[in-house]
Amino acid sequence: MAFSKSQPRGNTHETQSFLERAFAEHQAPLTRYAAKLLGDADRARDVVQDTFVKLMQQPIASVEGHVVEWLFTVCRNRALDVMRKEGRMKQFAEGEQERVTAAEQRPGRNLEQAETNAAILQLIDQLPPNQQEVVRLKFQNGFSYKEISRITSLSVTNVGFILHTAVTRLRADFAALRL
Repeated sequence: MAFSKSQPRGNTHETQSFLERAFAEHQAPLTRYAAKLLGDADRARDVVQDTFVKLMQQPIASVEGHVVEWLFTVCRNRALDVMRKEGRMKQFAEGEQERVTAAEQRPGRNLEQAETNAAILQLIDQLPPNQQEVVRLKFQNGFSYKEISRITSLSVTNVGFILHTAVTRLRADFAALRL
């Protein structure tokens, strides 16, 4: 990986190692996040690629300690730029579901869990876009309120309110499905 000599870089091996780790750890979650925002996996991969190009241009010291937030913020801003450029804002498209497989405790448990997950994902897709985004950042990516606040430029209080409103609605809608 070659860097411009004008870039303030430390050890080239250290920089390359940092970038490789960042890519390995965050490329898949960023792609999922961008795909949700854009509704298109191909455009999402382009946005994530642009995000990592921008990371390559940053001195390590400027992102060290908060690289995940930085990546998600840059990715989000780039995705919003793409949507603005296209002249339309899309709602989140139905996405792929991550599944964690555990030892089956009883027959049909995996099927039941898959159906429950699918129902919850459908309910999330019915939330307003800002609620969808905050729910996905919190529960699919594990960000704290403060990190979500920095990524979305919302106040921490607003993130909490949006998340509370979304979860309350999801609980009510899910309970209604069970009746």
